[in-house]
Amino acid sequence: MSVDEGLVEWVTECLEPIGAVTRRAMMGGATLYCDGTIFAIVSRDGDLYFKSDAANEGVFEEAGLEKFSFEMNGRQGSMNYRRAPLDVHDDPDAMRQWARLGIEAGERAPKKKRKKRE
Repeated sequence: MSVDEGLVEWVTECLEPIGAVTRRAMMGGATLYCDGTIFAIVSRDGDLYFKSDAANEGVFEEAGLEKFSFEMNGRQGSMNYRRAPLDVHDDPDAMRQWARLGIEAGERAPKKKRKKRE
């Protein structure tokens, strides 16, 4: 299944007041960035997940939002992303509220060092 273009457009539209949303392909889905900061993923099944970390994990748990999980090479794995609540799909304010949590987690994440080319 390919990325839900309508969902990506909705996220982009809702986050316009915050910043520019861009995306990169990822395992049949997409990774979403706001002004260069990773904050969400859209799974190949069309589900939206926001980045989580130790600082905001409790908010996601309190709302009952499960972690993103996947199977690779016969093994189960998970990533620090939590399913978006249903109200973000029709409420721009809710989208911005939850997306901010993901953006803040992305800003707190350690920056990856780029390898120097020789």
